[in-house]
Amino acid sequence: MIIEISNECLAAEINSYGAELHSLVKKDIGREYIWYGKEEIWSGRSPLLFPIIGRVLDDEYTLDGKIYTLKKHGFARRNEFSAEKLSESKAEFTFRETHETLENYPYRFEMKVTFELVGNTVSVTHTVKNTNEREMYFSFGAHPAFNAEKDVKIVFDEAETLATIKVDEEGLRTGKEEICLENTRELPIDEKTFLEDALIFENVKSNGGCLYEGGKKLLHFEWGNAPFLGFWAKPGAPYVCIEPWFGVNDSHEKKDDFSKKDGIQKLLPGDMFSYRWSAEIF
Repeated sequence: MIIEISNECLAAEINSYGAELHSLVKKDIGREYIWYGKEEIWSGRSPLLFPIIGRVLDDEYTLDGKIYTLKKHGFARRNEFSAEKLSESKAEFTFRETHETLENYPYRFEMKVTFELVGNTVSVTHTVKNTNEREMYFSFGAHPAFNAEKDVKIVFDEAETLATIKVDEEGLRTGKEEICLENTRELPIDEKTFLEDALIFENVKSNGGCLYEGGKKLLHFEWGNAPFLGFWAKPGAPYVCIEPWFGVNDSHEKKDDFSKKDGIQKLLPGDMFSYRWSAEIF
């Protein structure tokens, strides 16, 4: 089901399947900012990554001595959320564990995703509540894709020196890194940037950055304190994904328990994880 929200500046559409932002249009110019999800290129638009980021080794993990299976980026993006608390410019979506999710991820949880339009800004707030009587381990990531066709670059809020974490053809971390930025704010993006998969950065100083196309600022994205930050597109495709992550792909090092996974998040019983990203549209 597609839910529409709008204000005086922006109009947005959210698909309740995956609580995925499907459209974001600036009314005065009629421009679409969210990638169109073309099947022949990449069908995603703004998927949610939960309870893992990327791949786990052999698509399996061990928890409390039992082996479970999880596919790339987890299952939140492939489930229906219930639409709640709808207003003209705000919508909230909720997803809880199902019989099927418990077979592959043995935790009960409550996930909420709230979309709100204020002026020229869209904000998306994600919460995950642990409804178990034991600690819960998970990863979470956002993956919005923005239309950008030529002369594209990211300009960080602060000068950065960053190395990308390399992954192999299986999407697993290799342990190698490659410097992408050296005391600069600008990250140019072209048809070769993502030939070896996403750029994955850790310990980014900036809390946000701007996406430019053809010398024009399209938007400012606030990713906040996410410990990992990814950028990705199909090589040469006319969009850029900006991906704040609380977690990271597995390496080839096998962990004996999911609780020891690199970048894993932990919630005590009844506790809540909360993360908000926003994009100011120009």
